Amino acid sequence: MTRDELSPAERTLIARIAAGERWGRTVDRTAATEPARRAFRDRFLAQVPPEVTDPQKRAEMAEHLRRAYYSRLALKSAQARRDRKGRDAA
Repeated sequence: MTRDELSPAERTLIARIAAGERWGRTVDRTAATEPARRAFRDRFLAQVPPEVTDPQKRAEMAEHLRRAYYSRLALKSAQARRDRKGRDAA
């Protein structure tokens, strides 16, 4: 059976099984997720203009970019909730 032939509920259950297996065998979850967290931080550092060479200033600017990213997510979430509420009321 291919992935396309599975129902959404079946895909959810398979994902839960995989997550349980993964984290049930992982002793240090923090170490296991460090590469992903580092890549996420590096994503914002890469957006800082290259002419900024001071490491402290680069880190500060990357932090502002990270906050802007999360603010955009919050805005989109609020808009989606508002739109969903409007559809449910109609």
